Amino acid sequence: MTLGFSVPDLLGAARMGRAMTMGLRRVPEEDWLWPAFDRAARSAVFDAHPEAVQLLPGAEGAVREVGAMIGISGELGDIARGCWEDLCIMQQTERGDPWRLTAAAVGFPTDWRLADKIGRPMTHIHAPIQGYAEQLAAGVDHFMASLKAGPIFARANWFIVPSMDWRYLPTVDEVAAFAHVTPDNAGQTLIVRCERQTLRRLPESGAILFTIGIARQRLCDLPVECAARLSAALAAMPADEQARRLVGRYADALRRYADAANGKSSFSIASA
Repeated sequence: MTLGFSVPDLLGAARMGRAMTMGLRRVPEEDWLWPAFDRAARSAVFDAHPEAVQLLPGAEGAVREVGAMIGISGELGDIARGCWEDLCIMQQTERGDPWRLTAAAVGFPTDWRLADKIGRPMTHIHAPIQGYAEQLAAGVDHFMASLKAGPIFARANWFIVPSMDWRYLPTVDEVAAFAHVTPDNAGQTLIVRCERQTLRRLPESGAILFTIGIARQRLCDLPVECAARLSAALAAMPADEQARRLVGRYADALRRYADAANGKSSFSIASA
C-alpha cells in the first residue's frame, strides 16, 4: 500500500493514540520522494541557516551515494535543496555498534536542533520520546540491522503546533504559544503538522538514509472527521506523551471545535 503526501493521507497512516510501534509500510521507488515541492522555500531555509547542514568525517561516501540516488551532484546541502525531504544518514563504526547520525541536512525540523543530535546514537536522538527506550529501541535496532539495500519503508507521524512555519523551532515558551487558542478560533490557530518518513539502506556504504518530508495544514482546512480523530487520539495518548506535546494546552479547545464541526453541539465556530 502506498503512502500519500497530504496531511489527510498521512493522518490515515499514522499512529492515532495506539501503542507505540514503528508502523512501517513498504513503498515503491516512484513513491519515495515528494513529486513536486516549493524549491524557493527549500533554498531559502538553507541560505538562512547554514548550521542546518552538518557532516562528520567518514560520511562523505554515503553523501555521494545519496546524491547519486536522488540524481543531484554536489555537497549535502546542494542535494537537500533539490528535494523536499530533510536527509539524515545513520552509520555504524563496526557491525553491532550503535547507529549514529553522521550527516544531516535538516531545513524543516519539528522542535529539535541538529547540533544536539549529530554524532549521537539512536537512543540519545529519541530520548525526548517517552517510552522509546523501553518499547521501541530494540525493534528499531533489529529492523536497521536486517534492512537490505533496495526496499524502501515509510511511516507517518503527526503533531499539533501553533505555527505554519516550515521550520518549527519555537523561540517563545510553547505554553505561551498556545495561550491564544480557544474553541472559537481553534480551526485557524491549530496546525496539523505531519512527517512523512522513509528508511532505506545505501548499497555501497551500508549506511541508512532516513528522510523526513513535512506537510502541514490548518485544522479548519481538513475534512471535518479529522478533528474528531485527532481529539480521540490526544485523549488516548499516555500521560507522559501528552505532557511532552503540551496536549493540556489545546485539547479541550480542539475537542469542542471537533464537536461543533461534526454537529454535536450548538457551539458556533467563527473561524470555520
